[in-house]
Amino acid sequence: MRVRVPLWALDELQKRLVFFCLILLFVIKKILPILDWLPSYSKSDFFKDLPAGITVGIMLIPQGMAYALIAGLPMVYGLYASLVPQVIYALTGTSRQLAVGPVAMDSLLVAAGLTSIAVVGSDRYIELAIALALMMGSIQLLLGMMRAGFLVNFLSKPIVSGFTSAAALIIGANQITNLLGIEIPQNNQLHKLIYSLSDAFEAIHIPTLLLGIGSIALLMVLSKYKGKIQVPATLVVVVVGIVVVKLLGLNEGGVAIVGLIPEGLPSFLSPSINSADFTQLLPIAVTLALIAFMEAYSIAKTIEERHDYKIDADQELRALGLANIFGALFKSYPTTGGFSRTAVNEKVGAVTPMASLISAALIAMTLLFLTPLFYHLPKAVLAAIVIVAVSGLVDIKLPILLWKN
Repeated sequence: MRVRVPLWALDELQKRLVFFCLILLFVIKKILPILDWLPSYSKSDFFKDLPAGITVGIMLIPQGMAYALIAGLPMVYGLYASLVPQVIYALTGTSRQLAVGPVAMDSLLVAAGLTSIAVVGSDRYIELAIALALMMGSIQLLLGMMRAGFLVNFLSKPIVSGFTSAAALIIGANQITNLLGIEIPQNNQLHKLIYSLSDAFEAIHIPTLLLGIGSIALLMVLSKYKGKIQVPATLVVVVVGIVVVKLLGLNEGGVAIVGLIPEGLPSFLSPSINSADFTQLLPIAVTLALIAFMEAYSIAKTIEERHDYKIDADQELRALGLANIFGALFKSYPTTGGFSRTAVNEKVGAVTPMASLISAALIAMTLLFLTPLFYHLPKAVLAAIVIVAVSGLVDIKLPILLWKN
């Protein structure tokens, strides 16, 4: 027979212990929002999350590699950045559809900030990119603990639109080199990039150009019929590109390919930051922390309005901070919530962060067993994926509206 003891019948020590346990449970639930939805998770929820997780995972593989190129890093670091941050956010985030990982804008900011400090692609450059993720995550975590999520309210729409559009133009312009098969230095100033391009115009590699333009056209056609086609357009373009290059031997004729991607999961790494590094990276880290939060929060807020739950701005800061901190310990560069992947995640039917855990499992399988499949992937295809992805970030309507007003 079960006996219930009323709270007032407990002695003072027992009351304090019960009170402490309740406070601890409340704190844990605030830190780990997964405890809100996991106890009521059902089989029907899993069968909604499964296709969404697989779709986003498949979409993230070529995107991650492409965004790593933007950041000036070896492509495998795009896959590293797609693994641990997703898992940590799934445990700590309040949005149930936000897909965390490498994104185009943050990758550009990494490149813009680090190119003046170290040689792109060097060991030093990679070390600084990982340290930047650690610093960025620490700043976000600190802001979250200070309940500074309200800062997002001070970012006006014209500023966000202008910054996003400019970043998209610079990202797309810097992919012209891979699209045309020419060698010109990356630059975050469009006029210098155009000047360099005019000098190298005669060196355009025609097969690479045709492959890139064909990939862009195929992506646009598939995107137009995305409601009728369940397979991600990026996956189709990647498979077609690999098959065409391998069958025709285009890599032997000068078409640049991805080549060998290291196999295996990222090992634990403790980033080392000296005082000089800290001073140089701090302005970049603060900028990234705020911009990344703004990106993730804006898309999460948009998705939240269509579903019956609320996101917590302060916890989102803490979750993104923890995702970047733990990610940096496993060779990730700065990450945040992605616009396109989150939209796909919701559209395919994700109802909980379990979809992100499924995506992360797919990335882990790719790193362990599937990297040789991408050996013949042409860089022109990755450039096409990036260009099409960022083209949707250029906002033409708002400047026209503001001009009329």
